[in-house]
Amino acid sequence: MAILCGKNNLDKFNHLVHTDKLLVLIGGGPCGAADLALAKAQSDCFVAADGGADALLAHDIRPKAVIGDLDSISPWARSQISPDCLHLIAEQNSTDFEKCLSYISAPLILGLGFAGGRIDHQMAVFHGLLRYCHQRCMLLGAEDVVFLAPPEISLELPEQTRVSLFPMGAVQGTSDGLFWPIDGLRFEPGQTIGTSNLAKGPVHLRVSAAQMLVILPRSCFGVALEALLATEFSWPEHDG
Repeated sequence: MAILCGKNNLDKFNHLVHTDKLLVLIGGGPCGAADLALAKAQSDCFVAADGGADALLAHDIRPKAVIGDLDSISPWARSQISPDCLHLIAEQNSTDFEKCLSYISAPLILGLGFAGGRIDHQMAVFHGLLRYCHQRCMLLGAEDVVFLAPPEISLELPEQTRVSLFPMGAVQGTSDGLFWPIDGLRFEPGQTIGTSNLAKGPVHLRVSAAQMLVILPRSCFGVALEALLATEFSWPEHDG
C-alpha cells in the first residue's frame, strides 16, 4: 500500500511514501519536543524509521508509514499503528535509514533522531546520505544541521557563521563568501578537511562529487532548508 502525502500518485518506482512537499523522517536517536515542533511548522507528513515510531506517538504524532526491519519498534507502538502503515523490509544489508531513503519520494527529507547518540549509528547515517545522494536530506541535531552538498548551492548566511565542510571521499570545489576559500584544494579523509571555516556573508559552493558534508549551526536551520529546496542542482541516483 502506498501512502500519499499530497496530491501526487504513486510513481513508477513504487515508493511506499510519495509526496510533493517536505517529508519529516524520524529515527530512534535523540529527538525532543523542540525538534518536533520545528518540524511540524514545516510539514504534516511524518514517516518513522522503525523505533522512531515510538518517539512520534509519545508526542501525539501518528506516522504516515513506519519503514525498516521493525526490530526496534515497541509492541505498544505496533498496536497503535495500522498494519497497512507498517512496512517490513527484512534484508540486513542496509540500515533502517537507508531503507527509508530507498522507499521515499520527496523533494526534501528532514531527518530527526539521526544525529547524536551512538557514533557508529551516526557514521552509518552519513554513509546513507552518500549512498542515496539523489535524495535531498537534511539532518537536524542538538547543535548542528548536516546535509550532503549538492553540486551547487547558495546559502544566505550571516557574517561569522561557522561553515564546516567534511569530505567523505575525494572531492574538490570552489567557493564564494568563505573566509578561507576552498578553490584548488583536494579534500579527502585523512588528508584535507574543512572544519570550522567562516562565512563572510552569503556563501556559494560548488563541489565535484557527492562526497562533501556541509555542517552548519542549528540556528541556520531555516537558511539551509530554503537553500536545499531552492537549488536546481542534484546528484544522479547510484546504480544498484
